Amino acid sequence: MTLQLKVPDMACSACSDTIAKAIKAIDSTATVQADPKTKLVEVDTQASEAAIRSAITTAGYTISG
Repeated sequence: MTLQLKVPDMACSACSDTIAKAIKAIDSTATVQADPKTKLVEVDTQASEAAIRSAITTAGYTISG
């Protein structure tokens, strides 16, 4: 499953690394592309959307939409 989520408070490459690590903690096989310029996180994962959203918010980021 591929998800595309908007994370408005992702400001830099360190933020995108933190988000990627949080997602990989729940799905080590996930492919994560996080772009601080567009504020988009694209995830190819076997985990549920709820689990991915929870990982991002637990890492301290908000998801819009």
